[in-house]
Amino acid sequence: MTADNDNTIQSQGLYVWQADNLLAATTAIDGHWQLDSGQLKEGQAEISNGITSNRIATDTRTIKTGDIFLALTGDNFDGHDYINMAASQGAVAAIVSRPISTNIPQLVVKDTRLALGQLAAYRRQQHQDLTVIAITGSSGKTTCKEMLGSIFGRLAPTLITRGNLNNDLGVPMMLLELSDHHRYAILELGANHIGEIAYTTEIVRPDVACILNIGTAHLGEFGSREGICQTKAEIYHTLGDAQFAIVPDKDDFTNQLRRIAEKHTSHVIGFGNTDVSASHLDVEPERSEFKLHIGNQVHDISLPLAGEHNVNNALAAAACAHALNIDVNDIVIGLENARPAKGRLNSQLLGMHRLIDDTYNANPHSVRAAAKVLAAQTGTQVMVLGDIGELGDAAVSEHQSLGRTIATTGINVLLCVGEYAPYTVAGAQEISEISAHAFADKDSLLQYLQSYLQAQQAQPCTVLFKGSRSMQMETLIHALVEE
Repeated sequence: MTADNDNTIQSQGLYVWQADNLLAATTAIDGHWQLDSGQLKEGQAEISNGITSNRIATDTRTIKTGDIFLALTGDNFDGHDYINMAASQGAVAAIVSRPISTNIPQLVVKDTRLALGQLAAYRRQQHQDLTVIAITGSSGKTTCKEMLGSIFGRLAPTLITRGNLNNDLGVPMMLLELSDHHRYAILELGANHIGEIAYTTEIVRPDVACILNIGTAHLGEFGSREGICQTKAEIYHTLGDAQFAIVPDKDDFTNQLRRIAEKHTSHVIGFGNTDVSASHLDVEPERSEFKLHIGNQVHDISLPLAGEHNVNNALAAAACAHALNIDVNDIVIGLENARPAKGRLNSQLLGMHRLIDDTYNANPHSVRAAAKVLAAQTGTQVMVLGDIGELGDAAVSEHQSLGRTIATTGINVLLCVGEYAPYTVAGAQEISEISAHAFADKDSLLQYLQSYLQAQQAQPCTVLFKGSRSMQMETLIHALVEE
């Protein structure tokens, strides 16, 4: 509901929250207004006159005058403790699960976390002209998202998931950034637990739902790859025959995913082998060239990202765009102008050596892909690998298996750090004579790597850094560059 009397906000295309639509959005969780006097208001007129806002914020560090503050609670924090701070910074109202003493109106709901989702779902429903593409998968989500952003962003105003806002809090936060000008939204849906994608999919109601792959990320939570498959497939559950499901052709779970998708929609598009595919691949150290096949059309693509896995990400993006009848020429231009996100195979020189930053995050699937990229590089190939988290009881066996796979790529050196480093090294040494070393901490690894690179002055090295977010492997790159 856009305020007719606020031309400035209208001209910016920003959605205006007022007492009545905030109440309508939270009816399912018993939303009701309360003033500082503690008296419930039957009529909304008094409150309505005092509330006009185009932004809902959850962090007092970013509160601006005119915002509405939503008080989230977690294991180690309670946003209700900061409501008066938010008010002092200009918040015009608060959304709470229990009223507190404050001088701004409070919308009281059963659960503020659920309120965030309800508000985002309501905002999505108000935007009838919006087309939503939702993507999930064990790896490649961020890169595919950037490719889709490159395709759609030049065609019309497009909202794109920022950073890693892909969970049950991040997804609704992104949707609340919609303006009335947006025509497309590219939303990344992640999952740390069963049911999370079902929840966020209900909120975003995608027109195109895409699964990139089924790997072993968060294996400890889901128990098996079959569990991961079922969880990722939740992204198809809101589809009907007016929407599209995008399915990976070359995945171990292709048949299961296709069967699930076909229960919901007759519009199922495969990428990899069937509807959208690639031929004549030429994977260079820093780019990939191939022929893109969409239906009966064939186009040459020069993708500015390395790795066969990124060709697959490009096919997924092309399939999503093709589902929406985007002209193939626009798809080609978008893919050729795509750029990697920070920490996604970003490259820089250190003297004669090349450092590849792939530290954004890691799971076994993406580590294997990174090793293949490294194996295609020139000079001595060095992989610096930190522990992979969230593997549960499979952590030891998964790290051993990773070591074996990395060794088969033929890279020269493997340097591992963390609790499971010895298992990765042991797995690698089962396969080949690769120079593999385990380190207890990053400082000792850094010291070894600095000496190694200094001793390699006659032979340039390519060093790829990878590891789970918790390992913060990018600090090694920073230390090398500063040195």
